[in-house]
Amino acid sequence: MKSFINNLMRKVMAFGTFDLLHPGHLHYLNQAKKLGNRLIVVVTTDKNAEKVKGKPPINAQQHRLELVNSLKPVDEAILGEENDFFMVVEEKKPDIIALGYDQAEQHEWVEKELKKRGLKVKVVRLEPLEEGKHKVSKIKEKIAKEFT
Repeated sequence: MKSFINNLMRKVMAFGTFDLLHPGHLHYLNQAKKLGNRLIVVVTTDKNAEKVKGKPPINAQQHRLELVNSLKPVDEAILGEENDFFMVVEEKKPDIIALGYDQAEQHEWVEKELKKRGLKVKVVRLEPLEEGKHKVSKIKEKIAKEFT
C-alpha cells in the first residue's frame, strides 16, 4: 500500500518545444503522466528552440505554452529558462524527469548535471508512439513537399 501511495505522490517533469502538436506529443505526455500524479511540462522558449533546431518555431512560445497547458494529462505548463535548463528543476523539485525517445543524447548529460547540483531526480526515457513518424521536422517536410 505504501508504494502505491508513493507512486501517487510523484511529481513528473517533461520538456519539449511542442511546436505543431501531434499524436507523438500526446503519447509522450500520457506516458509521463502515468509515472506520477502531477505532470509539469516545461515548454522551450523561442530563443532556445531556435538555438537547438537552427530555426525559430512556427508557433510563438506563449501560444505553445497555452496549447500544452490545455492538454488533459498536463497539470501545469511553464516556460523554460533562457540560460539555465535546471532552474525550473530546482524550483519545482520533480521526483522524475521524463525524456522523450528522441532525447537520448540528453539522458547522460541530465543525470550528470542533476548529480552535480545535488538533485535527487530519477531520469526516465519514454517509448515512441511510432519511432520517427511523429516528429515536427517530418511533418514540416511532408507539408513542404505538398506545396512545391
